[in-house]
Amino acid sequence: MRFVHIADIHFDAPFRTLNQRDLGDKRRLEQREAFKRVIEYIKENNIPYLFICGDLYENEYIKQSTINYINNLFKTIPDTKILIIPGNHDPYINNSYYKQYLWSKNVHIFTSKLEKIEDEDIDIYGYGFDNFYMNDSDFIENIKIENIDKINILLTHASLDGATQDREYNPISLKQLKSLEFEYIGLGHIHKPYYEKQERPYIVYPGSLVSLGFDEIGKHGMIVRRNR
Repeated sequence: MRFVHIADIHFDAPFRTLNQRDLGDKRRLEQREAFKRVIEYIKENNIPYLFICGDLYENEYIKQSTINYINNLFKTIPDTKILIIPGNHDPYINNSYYKQYLWSKNVHIFTSKLEKIEDEDIDIYGYGFDNFYMNDSDFIENIKIENIDKINILLTHASLDGATQDREYNPISLKQLKSLEFEYIGLGHIHKPYYEKQERPYIVYPGSLVSLGFDEIGKHGMIVRRNR
């Protein structure tokens, strides 16, 4: 099982602090370049899946030209299944590009209705935001893994054991996730890489693709899974 897992790109973020220093436009170009390198890596290595776990773009600020840029890159990897989870900055709402735009045929966008994508050896469950705030994670109780002999993956955007201020963003407890029969749980929302490594499941935040603020020092990038 090979895949790339990314989250929290925040395309067209305003970067208000950087704009005061005339660096906002430069940072937005760097976001594009970093995303392009991810797509090029997938193409060069024939990666069959790309998981994007929320906040691909900023709903309030996103331009159609940026959506076109993203979608044109998706078209360059037609054999890769691209699975997108809407997050709290890019929820699946009526005026969103997720709902109104004609995406490349290899793109699947999840909604707030728990959904399973089936493949020969893998089942991928996904759950996204349908609003800018989601106060509960009741969907967890509805997950029933149907085939434990397959690779089972869960994708969502959530605050894991979040502090009080994070209770509005699909709060999930680590205990809840560890009780599920998934091999890999791909998350988004936290901008710094984080993972819980145990025999099963691997619970992973990839962090943001590039630093989005002066407080986000350290490594940024993508998660690459090369085998089972």
